[in-house]
This record gives sequence, C-alpha cells and structure tokens, in this order.
Amino acid sequence: MNAAARPRQTPAVRTAIISDVFADLARIYQPDVNLCLIRRAPEPAIGRFVGELLKRGDAIESSQALSFEHFDFSSLLPGYRELEGHDSWWRDIARLTAAFCDLFETGSVGLRLRTLNQAMCPRFHVDFVPCRLVCTYGGLGTEWLADDEVDRSKLGLAGSKGLPDEDSGLILGDVRTMPAHAVALMKGATWEGRDYPGAVHRSPRPTPEQPRRLLLTLDLL
Repeated sequence: MNAAARPRQTPAVRTAIISDVFADLARIYQPDVNLCLIRRAPEPAIGRFVGELLKRGDAIESSQALSFEHFDFSSLLPGYRELEGHDSWWRDIARLTAAFCDLFETGSVGLRLRTLNQAMCPRFHVDFVPCRLVCTYGGLGTEWLADDEVDRSKLGLAGSKGLPDEDSGLILGDVRTMPAHAVALMKGATWEGRDYPGAVHRSPRPTPEQPRRLLLTLDLL
C-alpha cells in the first residue's frame, strides 16, 4: 500500500483514530484520517530503562537511514546496554520499525532517537513528510490538535502574525497530549506526493516534574 500511488479526494475535515488496537495503525490509509494514535501500557522493564536513562541527564542524538533486514537493533544506544531493560527497549523499537516497514511496503526507514529538555518544535505545525511515526518512551508526549479544533490559516509565523499559538486564534479547542509509550502515525504535508492538510502538532514544553523526554521517530525515505 504505497501512499504515493493512491490518488484520493481530500475531505474537508479529517479524523484522528484513537485506539488500543495496534492493527488500527493501518487506518492511516483511510482518506478521512490524518492521525492514528495507539495507546500502549508501558512494559515495566522499558519504563525502568528509560527512567534511568533520563535520570542520567545525558544528551542523546542518533539519526540514521537503515535497512530493516540488515540492521542490528541491539546496537542502539550501546553505552546503555548495562541498564536493565535495554533488551526489551530495542526489541520494541524493532517491532515498531517492522510494522512501519510492512505498512508502507518499504525496507528502508529513517530512524531518529533523541533526548529533549526543551520544546524542539514549540509552534504547532505540519511535518513536510508523507507520514511519520512518533513514540515518546519517557517524559511528556507530543501535543496535537483535532482537525476541527484548529484554524490552519494561523499556522506559521505569517499566519499567526508572530503571535504565540495561544494568542493567534489558531487553537479552537483542547490541546491534546499523546501518552508516553503510545505510538502515533501522522500524515504530513507530502502525503500522496502533494500538498496535504496533515496532522497539526508541536513539541511539549518541559515541566519541573517531567523535564526531559526520549523520543523515537521513523520516517519514510
């Protein structure tokens, strides 16, 4: 199911799918869906691993294009192999990457891991990609807006006239937050190879209680 090969009508208002069923990620191909959010209960071992990693305060930035068939996922973050739960964590990333590759019929993806102690993309926006998978393993999750609760004309500095999102009139409803460990697929601006009104989202601002996050993203290459 290649996104670029499926011309469709774009509906006026798109829908977010929120589910506890992992297979519902495939609903991203529905023309009226631009975000699929799958809630998952964190595995205790992964929670312990990520908690200890974030507690150490190390800055992590890892980005690579990889072939799923040939990549050794156990090589991710080799400096933390001694921590309990490292094996459970990298195996979970391998499962997510396998599902992403299967869904989009590709063998290659762009994988990025990073720790963040500030909002990397603090303004609401749409990614300039066909589709992106995001999973926050620890800390605050990505914030997003339902399609009927955002004024897209106010996106960007020009649309907002330089005002913060909260003051520009962009936000017409509740700002929602993806739970930690949840998996989300977000359509971007180049879905189907053309301009597309993808999922509107932004990075969360850290809090004293949750000052850091560990974020995984997967992109089509």
